[in-house]
Amino acid sequence: MIPFVRDIRFEYGACDRLTPLIRRVVANNPGPFTFMGTGTYIIGNGDVAVIDPGPDMDDHLQALLAATAGERVTHIFVTHNHLDHSPLARPLAEATGATIYACAMQGEPTESEVRMEAGDDRVFTPDVGLCDGGVFKGGDWTMEAIPTPGHTSNHICYALLEENALFSGDHIMGWSTTVISPPDGDMGDYFASLERVRNRAFSTLWPTHGPPITEPGPFVQAYIDHRKAREAQILDALAQGQTRIKAMVPVLYQAVDPRLHPAAAHSVMAHVIQMVKDGRVVCDGAPGLDSDYRLAS
Repeated sequence: MIPFVRDIRFEYGACDRLTPLIRRVVANNPGPFTFMGTGTYIIGNGDVAVIDPGPDMDDHLQALLAATAGERVTHIFVTHNHLDHSPLARPLAEATGATIYACAMQGEPTESEVRMEAGDDRVFTPDVGLCDGGVFKGGDWTMEAIPTPGHTSNHICYALLEENALFSGDHIMGWSTTVISPPDGDMGDYFASLERVRNRAFSTLWPTHGPPITEPGPFVQAYIDHRKAREAQILDALAQGQTRIKAMVPVLYQAVDPRLHPAAAHSVMAHVIQMVKDGRVVCDGAPGLDSDYRLAS
């Protein structure tokens, strides 16, 4: 079982000092996918970096400018281009002269039959691409960009080397599991990225939504174990004659808020697509939400 952590204390718009090098301002955009809102991180003192500026909300922009008054914002790091993470990057850059760093979306975004999370920020483009990672030095901080595809194909986590801390975006969250929605989300990539983070042995994970994860090793392993258990549940459902994803979801996710069932269906589809790829499951035609699946003989 995942040892979720959901206790977070803050005031919208206020800048809270979390560590000697980390501050946070939470945007007032709570919801079923954002928990209490987008937590924008300010890194360092004097010459600072900002991680995940958040949604295009003027009150949040003004809060970030107030929090960094008298300082110079040099870098804006974005984990991925969803509407609760990236839209404020350009207005903040224009207000401060900072450079925007991220991995740009590969290809054209695709429409799904349900609105997944906040949706894609279709106009977002970074100034500097980070799809291959990189290391960046500020006045009193060093940031390593770590590609972590899975939640999205262009997801990047950021490691603050001075504190052995990782800003995990939506890749790993303390309050909930992460949605993996094909075709941009990929379960095989997600498993590999989880293992990459686990093997780095970070001291703390700082998700964009929710409180920090202070015991990352056991937590990430629980994330991996949870996904493996979900695979086993799907295989069991197929063995019992459940051939369609939409019929599986109410059973597999009966304890989950029904508002999240459409997103859960996409995560199940991501699992099934991966199991089709590795030969454990077969379907006729291209895998999709309405496809019929069966165990491989």
